Amino acid sequence: MRIGLRLLLGFFLILGLALFVVLRIFLEEVKPGTRLAMEDSLVDAAYGFAQLAAPDMKAGVIASGGFAQAMTALPTLKPNASIWGFHKDRIHTRITVTDARGIVVFDSRGQDIGQDHSRWNDVYKTLRGEYGARSSGESPYDADRTVMHVAAPIRDGARIIGVLTVSRPNQTLEPYIQRSRDRILNWSWGLLGISLFVGLLFTWWMASSLSRLRRYANAVAQGERAALPRMGRLSGNTEFSDLAQAVERMRLKLEDKAYVEHYVHTLTHELKSPLAAIRGAAELLQEPLPEAERDRFAANIQRQTERLQQLIDKLLGLAQVEQMRQLGPVERIDLSALTRERVQALEPRLRRKALRVVDELGQGVAVLGNRFLLAQALQNLLDNAIDFSPTGGALTLRIAQDGGSVEWSVRDEGPGVPDYAQGRIFERFYSLPRGDTQEKSSGLGLCLVKEVSDLHGGEIRVQNVEGSPGCLATWRLKG
Repeated sequence: MRIGLRLLLGFFLILGLALFVVLRIFLEEVKPGTRLAMEDSLVDAAYGFAQLAAPDMKAGVIASGGFAQAMTALPTLKPNASIWGFHKDRIHTRITVTDARGIVVFDSRGQDIGQDHSRWNDVYKTLRGEYGARSSGESPYDADRTVMHVAAPIRDGARIIGVLTVSRPNQTLEPYIQRSRDRILNWSWGLLGISLFVGLLFTWWMASSLSRLRRYANAVAQGERAALPRMGRLSGNTEFSDLAQAVERMRLKLEDKAYVEHYVHTLTHELKSPLAAIRGAAELLQEPLPEAERDRFAANIQRQTERLQQLIDKLLGLAQVEQMRQLGPVERIDLSALTRERVQALEPRLRRKALRVVDELGQGVAVLGNRFLLAQALQNLLDNAIDFSPTGGALTLRIAQDGGSVEWSVRDEGPGVPDYAQGRIFERFYSLPRGDTQEKSSGLGLCLVKEVSDLHGGEIRVQNVEGSPGCLATWRLKG
């Protein structure tokens, strides 16, 4: 199972348990809480009505006085009220008054007059100076329909002369309780949806950050040129950024060590041949030789020394390019003008081989890149074309634009690339015999061109021209 899915499942397991517990507590507390609020309001009402009933109770006209007349009219009132979207068109409150013995002397509904309520908790406790309340069934046939009764004492000074009870069916609260439950459930579903979005976002962030690090590590392991992944704004200075920096430092140290070991090995191998030639010529020069032989061996030493110098210079340049992970200063460069500058610098070599240059470079064709690196790559491509061209031949230079790309090419009239070398010409230190001298170069020129091309996101190809002698080097760059 992928780590992103594990994180998502773990997140929702914790969230689901927390939401279940909280939701269960909320739903279980809604009904008792609503009833407690109703009981509190009934206490206020009971004590208020008890104060109003006290004068008629003292005068003995509680069943026919002004209080009785007002309370008897309660069932006929039509409030026509709208509460939280619920329409209220009747009064559900019932008022009963018992005397000091617990006998009902007034009932706003006229049902229980004369009955003994002294055994009921509300009346029993109130007559003894305690808080009296009860919740009992409205009907013996329906246990779910209950009525809350809250009582208050009717006093004559300090003496309790009666009890006034305010009662109301609990069923009247059900719409409000159900509405509260529905709102809690709806908000819970909304919270779950938001949590799902946040969880997906968090999981995507974690998984994408790890995925970028994984792709970077795999690219490094395969020897590809990979830039340090950007972790994005959400990552900030988190452990992911620290981990990316740590991986980059580890890569640099490991690559530096392997790079040095590889170059020491290859450089040692490549230096053996010219050093052996120099040593052999130097030993022969210590012996008596004809002047012609002495000049030949001295010239050989000079050629091999120049070869060593060229090898070291190109190797240093290649090493610098290979260590780059991304381009340095980038600018818009006139590729046509830059090519002509390189051709002008090579004019002496062109004259020595009587080479003719066919200029099809156009004017003002620009690419985005590093001027120094592009110049180095062009220099190497032109060097190869000159070296492999026959004396008196022609070099055709062309630049063509294709959509958002620019295609630079140079064509010579040399023998072309042998079949056995087609797949190896970009290898480091791989070289073919050049021109009439049949000497080999450092084998680093095309390798450098390939590295520069990769840095610029380009594509370099070298292939033989079909149907005629010559080799065509094509370099496609972003315009």
